[in-house]
Amino acid sequence: MAERDIVVIGASAGGVEAVATLAGALPKDLAAAVFVVVHFPAHATSVLPRIISRRGGLRAEHAVDGAPIVPGCVYVAPPDRHLLVERGHMRLVRGPRENNARPAVDPLFRSAARAYGARVIGVVLTGNLDDGTAGLMSIRSAGGLTVVQSPDDALYPGMPTSAIANVDVENVLPLPEIAALLAARVGEPVQDQEEGAVARKQADEVGISEMRRESMEAERAGVPSGFACPECSGVLWETADDGLPRFRCRVGHAYSIESLLAGQGTALDAALWAAYRALEERAALTERMAERMRERGQGRLAERFSEQTTETRVRADLIRRVLLTAPEEIPFVEPEPERSASD
Repeated sequence: MAERDIVVIGASAGGVEAVATLAGALPKDLAAAVFVVVHFPAHATSVLPRIISRRGGLRAEHAVDGAPIVPGCVYVAPPDRHLLVERGHMRLVRGPRENNARPAVDPLFRSAARAYGARVIGVVLTGNLDDGTAGLMSIRSAGGLTVVQSPDDALYPGMPTSAIANVDVENVLPLPEIAALLAARVGEPVQDQEEGAVARKQADEVGISEMRRESMEAERAGVPSGFACPECSGVLWETADDGLPRFRCRVGHAYSIESLLAGQGTALDAALWAAYRALEERAALTERMAERMRERGQGRLAERFSEQTTETRVRADLIRRVLLTAPEEIPFVEPEPERSASD
């Protein structure tokens, strides 16, 4: 009979300290391999393995593509690479971003559930938005153990709150109690489950993270959502597994609800800046043309260009004021009621 021997941990904002504290409290003889994803910017330098190692406890290192899995070691995803778990070894892939992140928590959790099923313990720690929720649901569906840091204990409660709201989480604990729980539950005997529809779906999702052509070209589950991918502008397909809406485009970018809203906000901000720049350039060009027409004695053309400059700067100023205003500061305008034909 198999035993619980794979621990996967996901975190975002505040995650470096939380992961280091948790890993440092684990026993040195822990009979499990620990995999960690913390959101890092693509060009950042991660020193998380060094921090964990200095805390004592388990040895920590950055994951290496194709390396064997060794119990008693902490493997940390490096920046700009998804960390995936396969039977006996790990993978690092620069696949499509999920929830606006690479590395992302969901691909790690999903791949571990696919490879090891009930042997997996999934842990969601502090972080914003909702990465990790769908992955934790995969672990739960595969018979694994689910653990979430108490939102009241988390520096940033977004990820724990989302996981608790959407997954039937078995353990919600403050950070100091999670290490003791892991030490107690690692090594528990579990029954390996036969591969079914859930495992096959996880395999398809893992294949998309690895950008396998057969997975990318497979028929998309769900329905076209009518929304565009914030990263590549492709059509997003919507699924709702166990009531959890998720979105994925043709080339693999994936979003949960909160992550999609955040991605749309970023795309909108970029579009506004592009529009502001275009209007400022247009105003500068028409102003220059007006000056040249005046120098040539073509007053009527100069006046027309001056009018265009004024109109363009009015529009640019409107967008400038939007850019200077934080979303929460934009006043709400009550829409006027629709009038019937008899009014």
